[in-house]
Amino acid sequence: MSEQAGTERLRDDAAGIARAAALLRAGGLVAFGTETVYGLGADATDARAVAAVFDAKGRPHFNPLIAHYPDAEAAFRHVEAPALARRLAERFWPGPLTLVLPRRAACPVALLAGAGLDTLAVRVPAGQTALTLLRGVGRPVAAPSANRSGEVSPTTAAHVLAGLDGRIAAVLDSGPCAVGLESTVIDLSAGRPFLLRPGGAAVSDIEAAVGPVGRGITPQAAEATRTLRSPGLLVSHYAPRLPVRLGAEAVGAWEGLLAFGPALPAAGCTFQLSAAGDVAEAAARLFAGLRWLDEEGGRLGLSGIAAMPVPAEGLGLAINDRLQRAAAPRS
Repeated sequence: MSEQAGTERLRDDAAGIARAAALLRAGGLVAFGTETVYGLGADATDARAVAAVFDAKGRPHFNPLIAHYPDAEAAFRHVEAPALARRLAERFWPGPLTLVLPRRAACPVALLAGAGLDTLAVRVPAGQTALTLLRGVGRPVAAPSANRSGEVSPTTAAHVLAGLDGRIAAVLDSGPCAVGLESTVIDLSAGRPFLLRPGGAAVSDIEAAVGPVGRGITPQAAEATRTLRSPGLLVSHYAPRLPVRLGAEAVGAWEGLLAFGPALPAAGCTFQLSAAGDVAEAAARLFAGLRWLDEEGGRLGLSGIAAMPVPAEGLGLAINDRLQRAAAPRS
C-alpha cells in the first residue's frame, strides 16, 4: 500500500474520540485500545475499508475478522443469537470473549470482513474509550490486532506506531491494555459451544456459565478438515457450488467470468472485480463477486466460473490464495 503522510496520535478525550470516529466513518483505518490488545479498526460495513486492513497488516490470507459492537443488542441485530449466546453475553460482555454465530440475512457487515462465510465473529469490548468510540461510529468496527501480520500483538499505542506508522490514519491512545491477550473465541454456529481460540476469558469460567465446551482441534487439523471458522486460524472460506477455473485467458458462454481489468468476451455472465486493475478494489469485491457468479451462473445453467489472473503482489497475494482455495478439489 502507499504510505500515508503520517499517523495521527489521538488522545482519549472527547475531541480525540470524535476525530477517530469521523475517520472510521470516512473509510479510514484507526487503531484503538481495548482491554485485550490494540485493534486496527475499519468500518465493517465498508468492504474497501476492510480490504485496507488486510493491506496495512500485510495479512497473507483473508481470515475472518471480529466485528466490534457497543452492546450485545447491537451485535445480535446482525447475527442469530440463541439463548446460549445471550447467556454468555450477559456474563462476559463487555469483555474478552468473541462469539461466532450465523449471520442474519440482512447483516450489513461486508462479506470480506467475515471471509465470505455464513457466520460472523462478534464482540463487545471492555473499556470506556472503546465503547464510546463504537457508539460514535454508529456501525460495527472490524478490528484485528493492530500490528503487521506475524508480529507480536500491540498493547500500547507506541507498539502500534512501531509497526504501522504511516500506514494507517490514526491511533487512539488509551494507554496500556489491561488484559494484554486476545479474546477467547467460542463457536456457537452449530449449537454446542466449541473453543476456537483460548484467550482473555477463562474456559473454566465459560464452562461454569454454560456447561462443557468442545476443544482439541488444532489450527493444523482445522486447515486439513476445513471445518472451523475463526479469527486467528487458517481455515477454508466460502466455496462456490460451481467449479472455479484459474488463470483464464479465454472464456466460453457456458462459464461465468470473474474479471480483472478489461473483461474477456463471450462469457455467460460477468462480474468485474476492477476494470482499472486495482487489487484493493478487487479484494473488496471478491467475495461478493464469487457469490453473485455462483447464484447467477446457477440460474443460467452455467457449468463453472472462470477467474482472470490477478497479480500476486500486495493484496493480490491474498486474492490468489482465496481463489486457489475456491478452485481446490472438492472432497
